[in-house]
Amino acid sequence: MSSKRSIVEFTEDPLLTKRPRNTEELEEVEEVVVVDADSIGLHLLGLLLQCAECVAMENLDEAGNLLPEIAEFSSPYGSSAERVAAYFAEALSTRIISSHLRVYSPLNLNGLTLTHSQKLFTALQSYNTISPLVKFSHYTANQAIYQALEGEDHVHVIDLDIMQGLQWPGLFQILSSRSKKLRSVKITGIGSSMELLESTGRRLTEFANSFGLPFEFKPLEGKIGNLQDLSQLGVKIGETTVDLTHGGNFLGRFVEALHYYSALFDALGDGLSEESVERHMVEQQLFGSEIRNILAVGGPKRTGEVPVERWGDELKRIGFLPVSLSGTPAAQASLLLGMFPRGYTLVEENGCLKLGWKDLSLLTASSWQPCD
Repeated sequence: MSSKRSIVEFTEDPLLTKRPRNTEELEEVEEVVVVDADSIGLHLLGLLLQCAECVAMENLDEAGNLLPEIAEFSSPYGSSAERVAAYFAEALSTRIISSHLRVYSPLNLNGLTLTHSQKLFTALQSYNTISPLVKFSHYTANQAIYQALEGEDHVHVIDLDIMQGLQWPGLFQILSSRSKKLRSVKITGIGSSMELLESTGRRLTEFANSFGLPFEFKPLEGKIGNLQDLSQLGVKIGETTVDLTHGGNFLGRFVEALHYYSALFDALGDGLSEESVERHMVEQQLFGSEIRNILAVGGPKRTGEVPVERWGDELKRIGFLPVSLSGTPAAQASLLLGMFPRGYTLVEENGCLKLGWKDLSLLTASSWQPCD
């Protein structure tokens, strides 16, 4: 009786296929086993959830034993499921080590160098090119600010996490087109490093000067939640401030983050090859860091739904009214989505604009103004 030989091969899907080595053996092969990408994705999902449950129950050794199998099936250059699993496995590994050491803290951004900042800046520019999320948030916010400034000649923007300030050149451009010229434009930018803030300030000053705007930039090192003196922001005494936290338990935060980033990775994978250097840079430099930080104690949730509802209720409570983003902002957002894959969706709901990927809302834009 002739011997039977087979190999396991990953095809471009990728598919896991058992097949003969040559055509002479075709008649002798009795079965073909096919495991498609969806099956691999479901298997990875199960492993990740099992590992997260172990971490939540502090069964750290059992959690660590699952990581090699996750690593075997995941890759930062594979399908969307394989890529997201690779970064979540890395974050889980970091969390397990932190749990053993009893040290829980978010990523420390104070030590970022200008070189690292430039890498982040390049990644953000690439993200802005291959995804509509950044453009959507900037366009809708800038249009809402522009409409709110009708009749005003002094502008003070407080950016709670300014980073490279990519949003503001677009605002400078539309503000410079006003028939009534502005007397002053000021941005207070909050960030983790004074060196990076000053670099951002210089860049924004050059942009503002090119549009002929009277511009002032005030850098403020720190985090908004740690600020004790509101006079640092230039906020008038007696004004109300809002502080909402979205920490939650580890397992709940993990499940929400996995759902959210699975959609983001799937969206970025649509229309780009698995070997895309641009997409890999975005996922590694931006999403990978965010995932690690979210799985640290106190990291933010990522659903796009509950935080919006909570912020809306709180803003109404302290005397703000919603401003509809239908009309020009909605029209601009719709035109923007026409430049990207069809899986992106735009929904107007109660004056808000919700940008989603297939069945999941990724980003919600809303505008508010104080009651008179």
